[in-house]
Amino acid sequence: MTSDKQNFGLIGLAVMGENLALNIERNGFSMSVYNRSRDKTDKFLATRAAGKNFKGTFTIADFVASLERPRKILIMVKAGAPVDAVIEELKPFLDEGDIIIDGGNSLYNDTDRRTVELEKINLKFIGMGVSGGEEGALNGPSMMPGGQKSAYAEIEPIVTKIAAQVDDGACVTYIGKGSAGHYVKMVHNGIEYGDMQLIAEAYDLLSNGLGLSASELHETFTAWRSSELDSYLIDITADIFTKADDLTGDALVNKILDAAGQKGTGKWTVQSAFDLGVPIPTMIAAVTARVISSYKEERVAASKVL
Repeated sequence: MTSDKQNFGLIGLAVMGENLALNIERNGFSMSVYNRSRDKTDKFLATRAAGKNFKGTFTIADFVASLERPRKILIMVKAGAPVDAVIEELKPFLDEGDIIIDGGNSLYNDTDRRTVELEKINLKFIGMGVSGGEEGALNGPSMMPGGQKSAYAEIEPIVTKIAAQVDDGACVTYIGKGSAGHYVKMVHNGIEYGDMQLIAEAYDLLSNGLGLSASELHETFTAWRSSELDSYLIDITADIFTKADDLTGDALVNKILDAAGQKGTGKWTVQSAFDLGVPIPTMIAAVTARVISSYKEERVAASKVL
């Protein structure tokens, strides 16, 4: 007998959520989706999801009712209070053994708290880091799930199919209990902060120190692609040097504001390292550089007197 229930549910149809939903459906799993704004759901169903195995829902009750048991629900909303708000909305409609998955960059302490709170009412919780950005979400991310091992067993057939695939298998594995998945993703992001700062400083030395033009920088970074330095970050840095500003025709890299933002994972990595007494000087310097970069007006003023 064919079930009329969907295999998997996703809440939050920003670009990451949309792309993960499309990835899951493309790999053979029927999807229910819900977004707080109905317009977003309608647009998704009429465009990117048209003709595919999606069910749009417009209340949390209908969303939960549309899913097969045990329900597997991926939350893709902003970290922090929005995650707690969605969980509170879901709780009255869920049954014992249902699984909530937080796929955002949540602070690991929050994941531990949510795990304990949900276990008290016999619900399962997975904190899952998702790496690869928007393109990875659509075509194959690296994923770091942590939580109850029994909960991971339920989602393993799905995540192993949608993950990036390499020579030794899918880029996903069970990380450990509690917040292990989100902790590993936090450290992964902290390492990436360091990588990006190294690239930025190399660019600064080559451009402002040696006077290399954008085309010469492109040649240099392209050469590094053929060495042990090769990485996705080196690839996209090499590519940006070929882009021109639409308004002036000058190299786009020369028009980019030298001020970087941050979402918190690098800072959390540094804070955790201090708590544990672990030296991570590269990551500390990278977070510090981002903070300094945010003081654009003050730096301009200081440059006139120093």
